[in-house]
Amino acid sequence: MTNRKSWSRKELMIAMNLYCKLPFGQLHYKTPLIIAVAQKLERTPSSLAMKLTNFASLDPELQSRGIKGLKGASKADQAMWTEFNRDWERLGCESEEQLDLLLGAASEKLLLNDPAPLSATKSTESIANVKVRIGQKFFRQTILTNYYGRCCITGNPIPELLVASHILPWNKYPEHRLNPHNGLCLSKTQDAAFDQGLITIDSSYRIVLSSYLKQYLSERTLDLNFGIYAGQEITHPEKFNPDLDFLKYHREEIFID
Repeated sequence: MTNRKSWSRKELMIAMNLYCKLPFGQLHYKTPLIIAVAQKLERTPSSLAMKLTNFASLDPELQSRGIKGLKGASKADQAMWTEFNRDWERLGCESEEQLDLLLGAASEKLLLNDPAPLSATKSTESIANVKVRIGQKFFRQTILTNYYGRCCITGNPIPELLVASHILPWNKYPEHRLNPHNGLCLSKTQDAAFDQGLITIDSSYRIVLSSYLKQYLSERTLDLNFGIYAGQEITHPEKFNPDLDFLKYHREEIFID
């Protein structure tokens, strides 16, 4: 093995996939997922970790918080970063396919203590359905890990009760289905309310309740699930903050004022 061999497009896709899912504090050579992937790529964990921190140096959200990655990102790194951000639907799915081929189901165990992963695809499924499911896995893992495995409203940490929720509707905006800026980690109750427009998030990332929902806040269960969080700012993800334009669409087109 050598650290100096060129990185192939497939390797860069896998590395970017890992960057999307791993917290900045885990971009080091001792992280189990980095070790496992590096072994399969016949690279050292240190070289893979360095590649991930090169991607971190290109992330404007980390830069805005004063977090810097390693300098020296290559033109290929920059091109892969740009390609992902321009086409999450295609690159998210392709990179997840490559990671699955490399590690199989082991990636889920190494990444997140999530006993409710998407079930394995079956050979009888159509290619289109398989790709959708692979894409959904990329989106779920990216959203849950970046929100620290907790609902961004309630703090619920139980994986079986968490949803990688879309801000822009999944069926209307296929180009943003895998865009992590279009995701929120929500408990199932909060996800259902958000989807139905009973709650929304304002331009300051604060939770807003619909007038319809407020009618039921005298009910203790509704107050505990929604009332106590009104006006509270959501917990922000480490990377991929919710897009403000996407949230504006939700307020204007879906929210029941």
